[in-house]
Amino acid sequence: MNTRSPIPYPFQWTPPMEVPDGLRGLREKALVEVRLPSGDTAVMVTRYKDVRRLFADERLSKNIARPGVARISADNELFVDPEIDADPPDHTRMRGLVTKAFTARRIELLRPFAQAVTDDLVEKMAQGRGPVDLNEALAFPLPILVICKLLGIPPEDRNKFRGLVDGFLSVTKLPPQEVEECRKGLWDYLVELIAAKRADPEDDLIGALIKARDEDDNRLSEHELHFWTQSLLIAGYVTTASQIGTGTAVLLHRRDLVEEIRADYSLVPSAVEELLRTQIMGSSIGTLRYALTDIELSDGTMIKSGSSVLLSEESANMDESVFTDPFTLDIRRKENHHMTFGAGIHYCVGAALARMELQVATESLLRRFPDIRLAVPADALPRGLGGFMEGFSAIPVTW
Repeated sequence: MNTRSPIPYPFQWTPPMEVPDGLRGLREKALVEVRLPSGDTAVMVTRYKDVRRLFADERLSKNIARPGVARISADNELFVDPEIDADPPDHTRMRGLVTKAFTARRIELLRPFAQAVTDDLVEKMAQGRGPVDLNEALAFPLPILVICKLLGIPPEDRNKFRGLVDGFLSVTKLPPQEVEECRKGLWDYLVELIAAKRADPEDDLIGALIKARDEDDNRLSEHELHFWTQSLLIAGYVTTASQIGTGTAVLLHRRDLVEEIRADYSLVPSAVEELLRTQIMGSSIGTLRYALTDIELSDGTMIKSGSSVLLSEESANMDESVFTDPFTLDIRRKENHHMTFGAGIHYCVGAALARMELQVATESLLRRFPDIRLAVPADALPRGLGGFMEGFSAIPVTW
């Protein structure tokens, strides 16, 4: 690969069902310079062993509110909040408050609810006539309704906050004024929601955070309460919704894989992991970090102190030294220790929830609609451009 510097990032997904050409040969260098949508530059770590190690390296700070850190977007202060420190010990304290709600056991207890929601959604699909947009019929409603139940958000509010979240996650899609209106609208919505839940407490995650704020020795500030409620809402459904939609689109494009799964539904978990590994729906733009000191990589390459750094999960997932035939979609792949959920202290707290929802959605859809297929050619699927997620903005399917 030509690793001229800097490389435009995120990489372009062409053709739509294949991993970007930018990922081929990227690991020839352990570190490459990239240009972000903001126009700022950062260095990207490309190799699996370095990416995995650096996720747990406290010399690489997740606090990107400091001066001099590259910005993701020129029009949106994505994930930048001067009042929030995403590094230990504050991160450790906050993570401890939420991890109990996301244990594997608790998530399995949510599976019947997720299954019931999915059954209802696919039955509504079946009652109509194709084509329908899979995003609107299943991919977004399922994780939104599940995260509403987990957090304690009224499900009837989902259309209200979904539009605000979409604007909040704009990278280049919306002008700054509209981005700011969405950011403020989302914050104001959560202020009202938290006030209502204070007045009428319930046994849910937001209720637990309110209790930690009001009763448990002020374990978090009022601003932290609102910030982390917002973060959990956004993270709790956006990435999973995009993965359900785009992962299903990839499967439907590969009828041989659909038939393989339908012959043996025990393949669903490994198929889900393989679709997560290929990350067709996103990039690692959200892994932006700041080097507090010089950091040496495994081949002797040095990340210089003060550098803005991206930990490339999608490049790590294509590392030929770790994965056999990494550019081949193998739904029977064993030992699939991909990096899509990160690693170390910043491993995605909602990984078990996402996996469960992806498994339920995939199996339920293929069982209910044996002949489900894309209603348009794969190259006609519109990709969502200018947002934090890069999934397909519409996925017409029929049966």
